[in-house]
Amino acid sequence: MKILMIGASGTIGKMVTAALKEHEIVAVGRKTGAVMADISLETAVENLFKQVSDIDAVICTAGDSVTANLPEMNKEQFMVGIQQKLWPQINLVLCGMKYLKDNGSFTLISGKMGEFPVKGSSGKAIVNGAINSFVIAAAQEMPRGIRLNVISPAKVSDINGDELIAAYVRCLETAINGEIIRVGYHKQ
Repeated sequence: MKILMIGASGTIGKMVTAALKEHEIVAVGRKTGAVMADISLETAVENLFKQVSDIDAVICTAGDSVTANLPEMNKEQFMVGIQQKLWPQINLVLCGMKYLKDNGSFTLISGKMGEFPVKGSSGKAIVNGAINSFVIAAAQEMPRGIRLNVISPAKVSDINGDELIAAYVRCLETAINGEIIRVGYHKQ
């Protein structure tokens, strides 16, 4: 399987890339990787799919958002998550579904704060919750048998690596569609 791994040099991206080594992984990063693309730029996403062909799956483990107490938050801080995590992943799906092979899959990333926010997490909560909602809705309309799921991990230090890898494998190798796969939530 040929997998476009966006965010391959990040903490989660490195774990997933290493675990999926039996597949052909095309590592994509903002500053490093086999292919460099800043997915927050719309033209970069379209160019990425024109540059890499015959893709079976797209995994995105990239995206930034701001953690701060609500009285300290402003529009620009909320926009970081929207412009660096939410919109880039939606755009990956919108652009990529034209290029992905039939019966391919997209696996996006959200986070535990989308469902279980804590103090200081409003910047993460709105973005992660929106990604989850997008996946549930958009999965119903994907063309040509393409599937769309999202991994929603807890804080990286709370995640069992085997559980995380199993979640990504499940998204790649089973018929699930429109699912939020929660990883590390058992530490509630």
